[in-house]
Amino acid sequence: MSAIIFDPKTIQNPDEQATNLANSLSEDSSNQASQPTGLPKKKVFIATQGCQMNVYDSEKMGNVLGESHDMIVTDNIEEADVLLMNTCSIREKAQEKVFSELGRWRKLKEDNPDLVIGVGGCVASQEGDNIQKRAPYVDMVFGPQTLHRLPELYDKSTSQKQVKPKDRIGTVDVSFPSIEKFDFLPEPKVEGYRAFVSIMEGCSKYCSFCVVPYTRGEELSRPLDDVLAEVDSLAEQGVREITLLGQNVNGYRGEKDDGSICRFAELLHYVAHVDGIERIRYTTSHPLEFTDDIIDAYAKLPQLVSHLHLPVQSGSNKILAAMKRNHTIDVYINQIKKLMAVRPDMHLSSDFIIGFPGETEEDFLDTLNLAKDLDFDHSYSFIYSKRPGTPAAELPDDVSLATKKERLAIFQQVIRESTLKKTEQMVGQTLRVMVEEVADRYPDQLLGTADNTRSVLFKATEAQKSELMGKFVTVHITDYVSPHMVRGELVEVLD
Repeated sequence: MSAIIFDPKTIQNPDEQATNLANSLSEDSSNQASQPTGLPKKKVFIATQGCQMNVYDSEKMGNVLGESHDMIVTDNIEEADVLLMNTCSIREKAQEKVFSELGRWRKLKEDNPDLVIGVGGCVASQEGDNIQKRAPYVDMVFGPQTLHRLPELYDKSTSQKQVKPKDRIGTVDVSFPSIEKFDFLPEPKVEGYRAFVSIMEGCSKYCSFCVVPYTRGEELSRPLDDVLAEVDSLAEQGVREITLLGQNVNGYRGEKDDGSICRFAELLHYVAHVDGIERIRYTTSHPLEFTDDIIDAYAKLPQLVSHLHLPVQSGSNKILAAMKRNHTIDVYINQIKKLMAVRPDMHLSSDFIIGFPGETEEDFLDTLNLAKDLDFDHSYSFIYSKRPGTPAAELPDDVSLATKKERLAIFQQVIRESTLKKTEQMVGQTLRVMVEEVADRYPDQLLGTADNTRSVLFKATEAQKSELMGKFVTVHITDYVSPHMVRGELVEVLD
C-alpha cells in the first residue's frame, strides 16, 4: 500500500482510489520472486499528489521498482528504504508545499543516511535541479516521462553510499523522451475490477492558466496496439471497467500498425470490443476535441457510461478568450445538446475556475447561469491562483481574494443542490451496478458503482458476498445515504 495525497480534481472517490492503488501495488510486490541473497526486501513509500494520471504513474513506479529491485510498497514511512513523492503543479503554491513536505522527510534521512529520497511528477519537471539545490538530501529528481528510469537513478544513488551525504551527487532526469516510458514499463498487474490506462501524455492546447504543456510536454499518443495490449492484459486479470487517461484524452491520435492514425472515437470502439470490458470511462476531455464521431460512439457503444466530464472553466466568452480555450459557450452548449439527444440519461461534470483575472460580476453570473442551465451533476471548482510560468501569471490578478471566495461559495452551493437533487431522483429507479466489495461500514451489504458514478449499497447473503464480486447487477434504489451514495435492493444478476 502507498500513501495517497489526493487533490479534489479526481473523478472517483479518493478512498476507493487509494484502496485500488494500494492493493494493486501490494499484489504486484507479493508476486515478485524472493531475493537470491535471502535478505529482507527493500520497501518503498510513495506519496501521490494530484489527478488520476499521477495515481497511474505512482502505480507504475511501484511496479518498475518491484520488477527491477524486488521492492515492496509500504504505507509505513518509518520502515521505508526509499521515499518517492509524485508531485502535482495544479495545487496552489505547489512548489512550497513540496519543499515543506521534504523538510519533514529530511529528519528521516538524518536518522537513516542510507534512505533514498526521490521527487517526481510535474513539480519535479518545473523545478529540475533546483530541488536538489534547495534540498540537497534529495537523491533523485525525475519527471513524469522518465519514471521508467527509476531503477537506473536508484542504482546511481545507492552507489554513493560511502560518500558523505553532503558530498553525494544527485541525479536529475526531467527530460521529455517522447513516449518512451511505456516501452519500458512492466506488464500491468491489478487487483480489483477497475483500472486506468494512460493513452497519451502532455497537452498542446496551451491554455493560459495551465502548466501541463510545460511539465509534461506536448501531446504524444501511444500506438494503438500498445494501448490495446494493456487493455487485453487487464481484462485477462478480471478488470471489467477501464478509464482511459490523458491530459487531453479525446485528442488521442495513435498510430496503427499500417501507419495510419487512430482517432479517439475509433479507439473507443476497439476497447469496447475487448472481451470482458463492460464499462469505459475517460478523463480529461477538451471541448475542442469533443467531436461528432465521439457523440456517435455514445449512440452505438453501451460500454460507454452515461457520464461525461467535459471541462468548460467559465461561462463567459470574454473569460474563455482570456484563458485561450479557443471555443465559445455556444459551441459547448451545442455539443451537450447533441450528446443528450443520443443519451438522455447523461450525467455531466465539469471544471470551473472562479475569479480569473478580469472576471466581472457579469462574467461570474454567466458562469453561474451556465451551471444552472446545464444542471451539472457535480464539478471541480477552484478560485484562480497564479501558476508560475504560465501566460496568465502575467495578467493583473484584479479580483480580490474575498470576492473569489464569495463567488466560489455561491457557485458550489448551486452545484451541491444539483447533485443532491439528482441523487434524490434516483430513488425508485433501477440502476446497473458493478459489485466491488463488502462495505466497510455496512458488513451485511455489498458496495458497487453505478454508471452515473454513484456508490450503491445493497444487502447480500454470505454466499452472494463472494459470488457477486466483479459482476454486474441491477439494483432498485430505495433511499439515498449521501449526495454520492444510494441504497437499494438487488433485482437481477446480469452476468
